[in-house]
Amino acid sequence: MSHRFDCREPAARGNALATAVTSLAADELVVLPTDAVYGLGCDAFSPTGVDRLLAARGGSRDRPPPVLIPRLGTLDGIAVGVGGAARELAEAFWPGGLTLVCRAQPSLDWDLGEAGATVAVRMPLHPLALELLDRLGPMAVTGAGVAGSPAPADCDAAQEVLGTTVAVYLDAGALPGVGVSTIVDATGEVLRVLRPGAVPVAELVAVAGPVFADPETAEASAR
Repeated sequence: MSHRFDCREPAARGNALATAVTSLAADELVVLPTDAVYGLGCDAFSPTGVDRLLAARGGSRDRPPPVLIPRLGTLDGIAVGVGGAARELAEAFWPGGLTLVCRAQPSLDWDLGEAGATVAVRMPLHPLALELLDRLGPMAVTGAGVAGSPAPADCDAAQEVLGTTVAVYLDAGALPGVGVSTIVDATGEVLRVLRPGAVPVAELVAVAGPVFADPETAEASAR
């Protein structure tokens, strides 16, 4: 059985978040608003939750979900060797549409799939998502739809696709529904743009240009 909460109602918000945290701690799935679309999430440290997430979306273990965090300070708890330039990008564009691919903390007891030794990290720009993350901790989150299809911009569409595979739906109303995060590989001494998106490459280069592998190539990838 799924529970759906209208989180635009202040009276429902506290109960909604408490129910979501309880469900996530029990290895269940939650649909939540992120920046522009709804995401499907689980406790990042729950292998059962991650398996359920991948099965619900029809994804595969060779495409691990990103990890969302509530604050910049959490980054050092799940990643190692984060360079100064990558940290400057995080400070400039978090919360928001920037995903940093970092080297994962080797001591962490988690299984996000076949990620090698890396983890994709982001801090979302939505107050409800940040409040949930603040209560629970890092979450593995992917689009709340079928793999290969655009993520839904409203809770109705997410529920239509995912149904009772999700324990809790956190409805925050319609979201913009456009834009994906910009993905930057921060695993080495130089940075590489893996996917252009919400944060323009020119703005990334303005903050950390000298350490990009090839700023011209980065700019070209955005066109």
